[in-house]
Amino acid sequence: MKQFRILLVEDEHDISDMVKLNLEMEEYKVVAVRDGSSAVQRFKEENFDLVMLDVMLPGMDGLAVCESIRLVDAEVPILFISARGTAEDRITGLKKGGDDYLAKPFNLEELMLRVKRLLGRTASKADLNLNVTEYTFGDNYVNFESYQARGVQGDFSLTKKEALLLKLLIENKGSVVSRERILYTVWGYNVYPSTRTIDNFILAFRKYFEADPKNPKYFISLRGVGYKFEEA
Repeated sequence: MKQFRILLVEDEHDISDMVKLNLEMEEYKVVAVRDGSSAVQRFKEENFDLVMLDVMLPGMDGLAVCESIRLVDAEVPILFISARGTAEDRITGLKKGGDDYLAKPFNLEELMLRVKRLLGRTASKADLNLNVTEYTFGDNYVNFESYQARGVQGDFSLTKKEALLLKLLIENKGSVVSRERILYTVWGYNVYPSTRTIDNFILAFRKYFEADPKNPKYFISLRGVGYKFEEA
């Protein structure tokens, strides 16, 4: 069974320790940081299933952290926890990219239920993605189990890493997939290829599947952000 990983961003030690302990009692893996800059750095380096984010943080505030995370990952659930609890504050947090907003002081049971709900949505999406075994786009075809494909030059075989990356992009069709997420999914934590290595995979996909590789319509690179699969 998957162990969900949570990034907890809270500068109040007592609250952080209490929330972390209760999350770990539910068998979640929790990484706790105390400031916004550390949160952004950890998010870029690791893979998380949920971000729990205080708004008032030293230096970079939680709203700025949320915006930074959304530049590299449009999907990860973000739960704001803040002493700023007015309707205007909640609306601002949701507009910045948050999925939920809980005001302090909060009821611990309510917090845990909200965490479970957000993670349940993530799990449901992951289960749906596991069912993608083949895919057709335009005149192209890919089988992710046999690694067989058909592109602009006919039938060919994909490598395992090509298939993993292509599947990741297709499963997130229309959304930017960050370089960090690609590293975790395709290469794992222990190997860190350069950005150029991932670019070369994208160039290969364009050669395989694009009628005009220099003007791609399926495989889009966003410099400094990530990579995206679009389907016309």
